[in-house]
Amino acid sequence: MRRVRGEAFLALALLNIFVLITGLVALDVIEARPLSAVPNPVTRADGVAAVAPATPTPADPVRIADILDDPMSSSGLEEGLSGYVVDGVTGETLFERDADTPVTPASTTKIATAVAVLDTVGPDHVLRTEAHLDAEENRVVLRGGGDVTLTATADSAAYPQVATLEELAEDTAAALAERGLDTVTVGYDDSLFTGPDTAPGWKPNYVTEGSTATIHALMVDSGRVDTDVLTRSANPPLAAAEAFADQLEQAGLTVEGSPDEAGASGEPVASVDSMPMSALVEFMMLASDNNMAESLGRITALETGEEPDHTGAATATHRALEGLGIEGVQLSDNSGLSTKNRITPRALVQLVKAAADEPRLNATITGLPTAHSTGTLAGRYSEHSSSHAAAGLVRGKTGTLDGVSTLAGTIHDQEGNVFVFALMANSPGASGPQLDTLATALSQCGCG
Repeated sequence: MRRVRGEAFLALALLNIFVLITGLVALDVIEARPLSAVPNPVTRADGVAAVAPATPTPADPVRIADILDDPMSSSGLEEGLSGYVVDGVTGETLFERDADTPVTPASTTKIATAVAVLDTVGPDHVLRTEAHLDAEENRVVLRGGGDVTLTATADSAAYPQVATLEELAEDTAAALAERGLDTVTVGYDDSLFTGPDTAPGWKPNYVTEGSTATIHALMVDSGRVDTDVLTRSANPPLAAAEAFADQLEQAGLTVEGSPDEAGASGEPVASVDSMPMSALVEFMMLASDNNMAESLGRITALETGEEPDHTGAATATHRALEGLGIEGVQLSDNSGLSTKNRITPRALVQLVKAAADEPRLNATITGLPTAHSTGTLAGRYSEHSSSHAAAGLVRGKTGTLDGVSTLAGTIHDQEGNVFVFALMANSPGASGPQLDTLATALSQCGCG
């Protein structure tokens, strides 16, 4: 899955570069990207502004309802379609349809996960993977810290940098050399997370088809057996320990036997840190990485004193959102794979709006895929699609399960307005392109 993983990190890198160039600030984040097709104000050749910046004409809720009426009627989603749209600056309600009805959100659940973890641990928090030495047994124990982006080796020119077993092994070998050790056995400690390794509401084929690995605090490449394929390891912690043993040997140590499960004790002799939480959230949102989402839910639980299992992660997420004044979220997992999750359209919009308004939560917004450009929206709104007019104007988190399609994020219209929206279809045959037509209608709206 190296190509998919690489595309996600490349998109994240380009996104971060764009953020730096445009000089975004927290209150501008939902208005600053994507940029308008025509610079505003228009500048004469002598460098003097010829036209003052236009103030967007406030959108009229009646016009919004009218512009959505036909595409909603023709979408085939009359039953089971709900939605909510607000002005991105004022928060004024512009459209609502069953906005307070809880429905299955699929992967738009990750918006709640992102907001909760950023609010709880902050955007600079890192996840640490450690190597401990059991001196009596001459055993090095690899202890997982929940970083599913951990990998064996990484491109030194890649951005953002991820933690690698290669670096951890080199540092471990150097520490052991100081102790006169050159031969060790390897153990692994996956005890940071507890409880079942699949969630209530998960279908058995989620793991076998590669949508997710079982949930663990220790894994490499989100549990994939090979970075070029979707297939997941049957035992991600053991696979990580085996990869670590290989790296220790490449660092000059002799590793005896095969890795086995063992508790980590004492202080670590070496460690590597993940990207900061802001980057982890952006990666999760862009790639819709289910293992990252489950890990971040458990990190939220640990920070708040809850048990780091599915129930504790859900409880901690609920508590964080309630602290932000957001109701209408009931979770069984943090990735959205569970069919038992329920979120209202109003709650999704409130989550996006809160993330835009609060600097510490901004990574939720900067991680949103862009129509026909990045992440899970890269293949939608193409030139072959009836929704192509909204390419670059819609940024949203997608959600897809059997009979479920959801989309929530931001839209720029033709008059300079920014809408925060949630569109949710719980209906047999529901698909992303059906919702894309509704988002496109809003993007083409002159709704003032």
